[in-house]
Amino acid sequence: KNGVTIAGGHEQGGATIQLYYPHGFFVDDDQTVIIADLMNHRIVQWKNGDTTNGQVIAGGKGEGRGLNQLQYPTDVLVDK
Repeated sequence: KNGVTIAGGHEQGGATIQLYYPHGFFVDDDQTVIIADLMNHRIVQWKNGDTTNGQVIAGGKGEGRGLNQLQYPTDVLVDK
């Protein structure tokens, strides 16, 4: 079997197809991948089968302590 890149792979950056020092990740039962994107201060998810674009689900509004901000997230945990 061959692997498929589903997240990142487009140099570092802030677009939803890019990651900048990704750290922890989580894969749920539906094969959705959720990644802590450290230097972009956000959590990004890729739904199963979507290899073109991630969706910011937390943070993404710069570094900070606001309700819509994160500061260097390093891990992801999902409680279902």
